[in-house]
Amino acid sequence: MMLTTLFLLASSACKHEMAKAEHNNVTLGMVRDSLIRQEDTIVYSLIERARFPLNPPTYDPSYASIPGFGGSLLEFFVKQTEAVQAKAGRYDNPEEHPFFPDNLPPSLVPHYKYPEVLHPAAMSININKLIWDMYFNKLLPSFVSPGDDGNYALTAARDLECLQAISRRIHYGKLVAEVKFRDERKDYEPAIRAQDRFTLTNLLTFTNVEEAVKKRVAKKAMTFGQEVKLGDDGDKGKYKVDPAIVSGLYADWVIPLTKEVEIDYLLRRLN
Repeated sequence: MMLTTLFLLASSACKHEMAKAEHNNVTLGMVRDSLIRQEDTIVYSLIERARFPLNPPTYDPSYASIPGFGGSLLEFFVKQTEAVQAKAGRYDNPEEHPFFPDNLPPSLVPHYKYPEVLHPAAMSININKLIWDMYFNKLLPSFVSPGDDGNYALTAARDLECLQAISRRIHYGKLVAEVKFRDERKDYEPAIRAQDRFTLTNLLTFTNVEEAVKKRVAKKAMTFGQEVKLGDDGDKGKYKVDPAIVSGLYADWVIPLTKEVEIDYLLRRLN
């Protein structure tokens, strides 16, 4: 329930910000404010997933044996959930990217006219396959305990919340790139015309900002995930998710993959 509320609040805030962007010109400060709020959602989603052990049957195609479906319980859960969310209009929002985009049903609700902030080429950028691989093969084993408690459906639900939060944050790089391009068009255009990824990477990189982000998410993991007991100072140094893992997630994956999204977007920006 807590994460559902967080999603609704974050979604509402993002819609409001994009509406402001259309009329008042989006600024880098506005984008960074949204990215900072998304950090909270990511940290909370990791904490919620850490409540459960690894639960290997969730990912074993031979466990579920669902008639007419050959994948794992996790894949079944994600595909079915995305189909329902697609019918409810989730993927009409340019900030949302499905993990299984093929054959999604159309929205059954009235279309919301989202502000056209991004270049149309943004629609062709979806790196969720990379995010999926990173999450299950790198991140998940690093912060959940081994074991099996039988809560496979809840495990799949928590995994999907983590995946969607991380995906939203990484694909927000399109908006980051658009703002930076508008602010420094004369610097970006020559590199885009030359399809020069190296120069674009340098233009997009602000080391001091990246270091601040890594420190901030580690502190949030410490603050949100500490064990608290009444009558004492709690278990100092004991956290529901290791802050170093959250910082490492940003250092090794979120920041680099966001930059890849930014570059892929900019390379198409003048088309």
